[in-house]
Amino acid sequence: MKFSLASIASVAYCASFGNAFVVRHSSPNGTYRSSVVLEASRRAQKIASRTKWAEKRGIDDTAVIATVESGLMKNDQGLDFIRLVSEAGSSAEVYLYGGVVTSFKDAEGTEFIAVRPDAKMDGSKPISGGLSHCWPQFGPGEIQQHGFARNVNWDIVSSTDTFVELEMLPSDYTKEMWDKDFACRFTVELGSGELKTKMSVKNAGSEDSFDFQAALHSYFTVSSLENLEIKGSFEGKEFLNKMVGDGEMQMEDRNSITITEEYDRVYKGVNDPVLVDSGKNKILNVVNEAGWEDTVMWNPYGDEGMGFNNFVCVESVKFDPVTLDAGASWDGVLVLKPDKL
Repeated sequence: MKFSLASIASVAYCASFGNAFVVRHSSPNGTYRSSVVLEASRRAQKIASRTKWAEKRGIDDTAVIATVESGLMKNDQGLDFIRLVSEAGSSAEVYLYGGVVTSFKDAEGTEFIAVRPDAKMDGSKPISGGLSHCWPQFGPGEIQQHGFARNVNWDIVSSTDTFVELEMLPSDYTKEMWDKDFACRFTVELGSGELKTKMSVKNAGSEDSFDFQAALHSYFTVSSLENLEIKGSFEGKEFLNKMVGDGEMQMEDRNSITITEEYDRVYKGVNDPVLVDSGKNKILNVVNEAGWEDTVMWNPYGDEGMGFNNFVCVESVKFDPVTLDAGASWDGVLVLKPDKL
């Protein structure tokens, strides 16, 4: 079945009314839920607050003011996304198509999330980059590669300047591949010096259980692979090396990984990676607080079209299938915590 945006419920519109804007959200029965966010009346306060914060740190306040706007927006190709902005000046962008986080910048404007140069940002295919969902299947299997969560529109449940909650429910498109009664929610929140995400899966049925896999196919920016180390509890752990034959189990003898060849590795039982980029003097702690038990490391080494030298995928994964009984739920919590060398 060819995917049609018209078959997927989406955010209806965002219209300005004086001091407020109203975002209307679609619901499964075709009605709409509305939430009013008072923004214009607070804009001057936010600008003043961020200007004061910038002056104390010697940062050009015009750059801070330029990034003050948060809320529902469209990119140049017409895709909707939510921009989150904190009082301190950090920001994130979350696309409704695929429910994917495509940007996370700290207060100084340092970007931590990558989108590939060959990514399609018009809804014609899943976005190649960001914190992309692989659900209800990771990799190849009975349904399409990596499932369908990354190429349907998610609905907005609620949002503020620093928080958004998205929802994905069954549709005719998803039922043709996977006829299960599910409800998925994904929250993204800008905190104090961090970005927190939570993937929640519920079996909304009344009788049957179902199985699923889940992953955040996370792309992170790097200045260059030669400047990158990925640290964690890798040493002594078995991993599946998909680049050898049909896949071969090997033993890792390092606790600090460097990438000098094409990578596609599944490290089961490792969920504490830390990316150290000496070229940009930055550190990113990938903190998997719940649900995500494994790490997949991927890089298409040598592929200039994909921009291989400026990103690495260090993915938060639940590789072994989860079995959810009727009414039960599963949560995957990932927190990105930047630091400096």
